[in-house]
Amino acid sequence: MSEEDDIILSELNDEELVEQMMDDLYDGLKEEIEEAVNILLERGWAPYDILTKALVAGMTIVGHDFRDGILFVPEVLLAANAMKGGMAILKPLLAETGAPRMGKMVIGTVKGDIHDIGKNLVAMMMEGAGFEVVDMGINNAVEAYLETLEAEKPDILGMSALLTTTMPYMKVVIDTMQEQGIRDDYIVLVGGAPLNEEFGKAIGADGYCRDAAVAVEMAKDFIARRHNQMNA
Repeated sequence: MSEEDDIILSELNDEELVEQMMDDLYDGLKEEIEEAVNILLERGWAPYDILTKALVAGMTIVGHDFRDGILFVPEVLLAANAMKGGMAILKPLLAETGAPRMGKMVIGTVKGDIHDIGKNLVAMMMEGAGFEVVDMGINNAVEAYLETLEAEKPDILGMSALLTTTMPYMKVVIDTMQEQGIRDDYIVLVGGAPLNEEFGKAIGADGYCRDAAVAVEMAKDFIARRHNQMNA
């Protein structure tokens, strides 16, 4: 980032700076986002307000345009990476202040599946929406899911698969959760190219997410319902 850009950012008032952050996030400009976060912190903004009013608000626009086919995966990944730059500064401060979070999600691809671009995108978008995300990575057996659920106590379990040969394993995980009496403790969301809504229903998932933007909207919806705070 040039010094000239730096001066421009610091000369904006708070409202203008937040607007600029939304534009910079949309364009995937990580350094500008980091600089703007620091400027707002210096001006006495609460970390949670920076997260929600600038970063989450900006990523919501990115998510909507991704859903509507205006933005594509490479652009969303850039925006998510810029978001991560801002989050890296805010995370320790948020932990200190005990700021409220949207919810917590554990996510991973199922056993036998090593494709993670879609899963990574969902994880980034969920973080961008204010969720705490625990990413289990790829090729997860049912035991790994159960151990992580027990250790992390998330609100949501997300499972991803890109192969028709691995997608039935999602049912193995859900059936095992059912057998152990913990299925209803979690919102289970599934996604991946070969899946569809019918498959999601058939295996007992709460929802099928066709892309990352839908995953975020669905997660917010389920969390709101769970907390009986659904807006009209």
